[in-house]
Amino acid sequence: MPSTSVLPTVATYAFVAVPGPWGPIHLAAGDRGVIALEILTPPDIFAERLERHVHADVAPAAHAPRRVRAALDGAVAALDAYFDGDPAAFDELELDLGARSGWDRRVLQGVRQIRRGSVTSYGRLARLVGSPGAARAAGGAVGRNPIGLAIPCHRVIAGDGTIGGYGGDWWGGRERLLEIKRELLELEGVTLPTTALVG
Repeated sequence: MPSTSVLPTVATYAFVAVPGPWGPIHLAAGDRGVIALEILTPPDIFAERLERHVHADVAPAAHAPRRVRAALDGAVAALDAYFDGDPAAFDELELDLGARSGWDRRVLQGVRQIRRGSVTSYGRLARLVGSPGAARAAGGAVGRNPIGLAIPCHRVIAGDGTIGGYGGDWWGGRERLLEIKRELLELEGVTLPTTALVG
């Protein structure tokens, strides 16, 4: 007699590299949306980190199921719109933060609320997510952001209005990453230092 048990669905993950202002931008998605966006990271290191993160093989986009390819296509279109100046480029993009801790998800959802052309500090971000006094912990969560640009951690700066940090695990030296953060903020019309912090 055939078994009637239902096997759990295993998510399939895929990645793609697209041209960016600083070199290739690597994107990855699974059945539930985009899971990673990195700049400067070499492709083999990007794929290796992804496989460790999702505990599964990650294939090039050409070998992905339709839903995963659609998520990647949506992310590529959102990137193009972002660099064309669309303030809502990533608003409808489906992101998958399921593997992150509850704290990280809460902070990163707070970061997504910071609109293009605005910045906030780590302390104000902590207050925004209901944890005043947790600026350092908020900064840690921001530094672990796996989906840069779509979760705009470049919009979180130091409390004194200066640049702060940028990049978390991204490849490249500190100065290069901070230069990219400055370029992103300038692209969005923000000049540092600033006293115009939201939150």
